[in-house]
Amino acid sequence: MPAPRPSPMAPRTAPRLAEERGELSRAVTRALRSGGAPRYGTGAVPSADPWGEDLQLALYVLYELHYRGFEGVDDAREWDPDLLRLRREMETRFLDALRAELPGAPRTVEEAFAPLLVEPVDPGGSLSHHLRSEGELWQLREYAALRSLYHLKEADPHVWVIPRLTGRAKASMAAVEYDEFGAGRADRVHARLFANLMDDLGLDPSYGRYADHAPAPLLATVNLMSLFGLHRALRGALVGHFACVEITSSPGSRRLAEAMRRCGAGAAAEHFYAEHVEADAVHEQVVRHGVVGGLLADEPALEADIAFGSAATVLLEDRLAGHLREAWDRGDSALRRPLG
Repeated sequence: MPAPRPSPMAPRTAPRLAEERGELSRAVTRALRSGGAPRYGTGAVPSADPWGEDLQLALYVLYELHYRGFEGVDDAREWDPDLLRLRREMETRFLDALRAELPGAPRTVEEAFAPLLVEPVDPGGSLSHHLRSEGELWQLREYAALRSLYHLKEADPHVWVIPRLTGRAKASMAAVEYDEFGAGRADRVHARLFANLMDDLGLDPSYGRYADHAPAPLLATVNLMSLFGLHRALRGALVGHFACVEITSSPGSRRLAEAMRRCGAGAAAEHFYAEHVEADAVHEQVVRHGVVGGLLADEPALEADIAFGSAATVLLEDRLAGHLREAWDRGDSALRRPLG
């Protein structure tokens, strides 16, 4: 496997604000542009579709204030009380919808993780199986553009849980995150490796570049980890999310590396996923026994939250897979606008 090459990532600049998709996202973007308070109707949040484009984009924009912010937006807006009040209303709507979709969600870690450790008998709905066996290059490009909203800040939201852990859980989480951030080497930071992948695929590796292309099911997957990461009360759910990602990453990454190779995507495109095959197989054990096991030893009351975080992650990944496969099976783009 070739050594990582210098990153094509653009200089660190804040992305542009995404284009509004409804009343809530309009209220947020206009407030950020004007410096004023968000203006929206009293029934806007209760009547909003919790899975819809408008609410998910509004949440995404507000969460991004805690990452890179936006071009022309005052950094102080990160803690603006009016924006935080609106964000909290939308988070409650989102969380309520998640719980309503998971009435029979597992309550124990064993119940949550057991299905993730077994390859499905019928992988028909799996994105990685589809891309490995019959995916086309244009589908890989769409997939990478969408996933860039997460992978260009890979592991960032999970760092927020470290100050909320103690002992074995803290040490194990820090060890995994050290690897995610390149083990001290800037050229091996996973976000940089993904930028190299995007360069191979002819995509723009600028942070947040494809927000306007991303449909609500993708935004929801990104919003979930920000929601869990920003709330100490949801630290168990964040650990469950992280464990779910690490448990499922290695076999999925192997299939995606094969897809990149089969479609001739390029050495860096293949390398990103090949890197995750071995690394995440190790991380899975550390997370399950060190992070999850350590947290349960310290705070056993959080077990149901850990299980919920894992189940919510699976739910949203399945919703995203369904959206992509439905469009691709018709021969259509799954994006809100073409890549060009």
